[in-house]
Amino acid sequence: MESSNIAAAGIQSAVARFEESARRTERAQLDRLAEEQVTRRLAERDVEANVKVVQAADEMTGTMLDVRA
Repeated sequence: MESSNIAAAGIQSAVARFEESARRTERAQLDRLAEEQVTRRLAERDVEANVKVVQAADEMTGTMLDVRA
């Protein structure tokens, strides 16, 4: 399903943003710590939202299969 593919890409993008923010935090001074924390929190929320899209698509597929059976 297209929505699952889009959600998977969204998950990958959010994980990449999270990891890059963690690397910046590791290298940088603490002056941008709050900004990086917000970046990572937003990436976490993006992952959660995209997981819900995958779950909803899976449920819809299951429902369609049940209806056709």
